[in-house]
Amino acid sequence: MLQQILEKMYIDPELLEELSEDQKQVLFYKMRQEQVRRWKVHEEQQEAEARSQPKARKKVDFLLGRDGCEWVWVMGEHPLDRTIEQILEEETKATAVRLAEAEAEALRLKEEAEMLKKMEEEKQRRIKEHEEREAEMKRKQEEAALHQSIKEAQLAMERMEIQRRKFEEEERKRLLEIQEQEKKAKRKSREIANSVKEKRSSEIFSTLQRKREELEKQALEGQKEVETSWQEQEKKSKEADIQMRENARQARTEYKESLRRSFTLMQTTATPNGGQPGAVNKPPLPPKKHLMVTSAPGIASKKPRPLRPKNKEMIINWFQKEEKDKKATVNPDTGKIADWFHGIINRVDSERMLEEKENGCFLIRVSERVWGYTLTLKESNRCKHFLIDASDLGYQFFGADQTVHQSLVELVKYHRDNPVTISGQERLLYPCGQSVDPPDYNELFQERKTEPS
Repeated sequence: MLQQILEKMYIDPELLEELSEDQKQVLFYKMRQEQVRRWKVHEEQQEAEARSQPKARKKVDFLLGRDGCEWVWVMGEHPLDRTIEQILEEETKATAVRLAEAEAEALRLKEEAEMLKKMEEEKQRRIKEHEEREAEMKRKQEEAALHQSIKEAQLAMERMEIQRRKFEEEERKRLLEIQEQEKKAKRKSREIANSVKEKRSSEIFSTLQRKREELEKQALEGQKEVETSWQEQEKKSKEADIQMRENARQARTEYKESLRRSFTLMQTTATPNGGQPGAVNKPPLPPKKHLMVTSAPGIASKKPRPLRPKNKEMIINWFQKEEKDKKATVNPDTGKIADWFHGIINRVDSERMLEEKENGCFLIRVSERVWGYTLTLKESNRCKHFLIDASDLGYQFFGADQTVHQSLVELVKYHRDNPVTISGQERLLYPCGQSVDPPDYNELFQERKTEPS
């Protein structure tokens, strides 16, 4: 199973959830080793391809200064360069002048429009008066012509002509006065606009300066907040890195310790005379490969099965075909099923069974996630779960090159005195028996009439 995970570099989230923290760290350590191995192979291939291909000639030329070095311009160092404060102040002034000119121009156009409207109304009024006066004079002339003699009519016409010329002169003077007033009004409007422009320019400049200062203050405060938040995140990240390194260190220690224990056990098993002093001069035998599981070369010809069981029926079929005859769960002293063995029960049920038990109490159940078993162990205020990989070579905890045991009974006996992990120092002290009748493993040992296709 480990080899399949390393080949795909992927583990199902549900399966990962079943692993203990130590097993997760060991698995990550193994996956990292595989990543490094693949990276080295890829780098070697890239180097070989690079050596076989001619290098393309690419060159970048930099502009050189009078001294022959790369030409560099650092803003603010030249005597004629303006500081950023000066640049911002000039831009603010230009913006203020532009806004003030726009406001003054709008005000001037408004005042001129009102003034022109008044002038036009005055002109229309005078034209209307002139037309009425002309009509009145014409009417009087016609009346005089009817009642007066020719001489009197001529005198009346002359008087009316003089009067008309007088009115025209007065009208011309009034028009000149209106034009002069219009010029004065325009001049005054421009003066007011210029005055308003200067005043508004100063006001707008002050407002923009104040806003810029406020923005700079807010930016500074925001920068301090960001800096503080970044420092907190950096602190948390460092703490997480330290914890991750510590977990990785513990995983490496666990891995090396498991190798050491396995090697010691194999030496003891392989040394003649049970390791007596008389055999000191003989070199130790090399470790037997079948005692350490990093791969399963002996079962390469076996038909591969899925990485994990798909349903309960597949688990029962697997147990009856491959595990039942091994008698890995049978106590050799009594010939009966071991007290700590349970059937296909889930994580929650196993924790509920150990809830009121003392520390060190344990059970081994058939796993729902893998082709193997799960050890559930009671510790202070919680339960730990360890996956046990079952193969043709034996039984071992998932994730590291741990000692392979011929049966689950041997595994339990071994870890009664030896900890499951170096960091946790977990020992299997008190078995948790059955609380139901018939036992929850009953369906695993019942004879089946038909097998699933």
